[in-house]
Amino acid sequence: MRTVIAGGNGQIALRLERLLTARGDEAVGLIRRPEAAPEVRAAGAEPVVCDLEAVDAQEIAAHLAGADAAVFAAGAGPGSGVARKETVDRAAAELFAEAAARAGVRRLVVVSAMRVDQEPPPGTGEVFAAYLRAKGAADAAIRARTDLDWTILRPGRLTDDPGTGRVQLGTGVERAEVPRDDVAAVLVALLDEPRTAGLTLDLVSGTTPVPTAVAATTS
Repeated sequence: MRTVIAGGNGQIALRLERLLTARGDEAVGLIRRPEAAPEVRAAGAEPVVCDLEAVDAQEIAAHLAGADAAVFAAGAGPGSGVARKETVDRAAAELFAEAAARAGVRRLVVVSAMRVDQEPPPGTGEVFAAYLRAKGAADAAIRARTDLDWTILRPGRLTDDPGTGRVQLGTGVERAEVPRDDVAAVLVALLDEPRTAGLTLDLVSGTTPVPTAVAATTS
């Protein structure tokens, strides 16, 4: 399987690339800066410079040609301001989805965040509120598409703790932490399970093995 990952040098993306290539899959990591290429190669993936804030859907579609699946794992990052939440977390996600459709890559998995369908609670900082609204808008736009077999994954608070391989996955899950290792493992399992298309799933640490948790969402 060939998977193209937007935000290819992100912390979740690198973990995903390692998992995919370790089992013999092909992974392509789209990156904004050429200097990020070595870490993508070290993860076993093919780096491709493609700034999602500076290209159109047709150019992205050219990089997606021949892929079996696409994963949007890009983000403006914690050091960015309100403007880049809009251009990356919303606009780039929607552009990537459009590019996947143009390239004929129906399978799309999006890394989002929990509670983005709700208005940010009072007291939320301006930048984080913009992030939540941008993610929510992108999710809504992608869910409205009928030309993609999309799945939206909404992890809780991300940590760098070692993964346990055990999670809680579903809807209406109480917000909690989850290691990035386990997010990546769930992404692989979602890519392997086409029946998760059309689902929006919350993810936190739990007691259920990842394969079992993913299979349960389709029953």
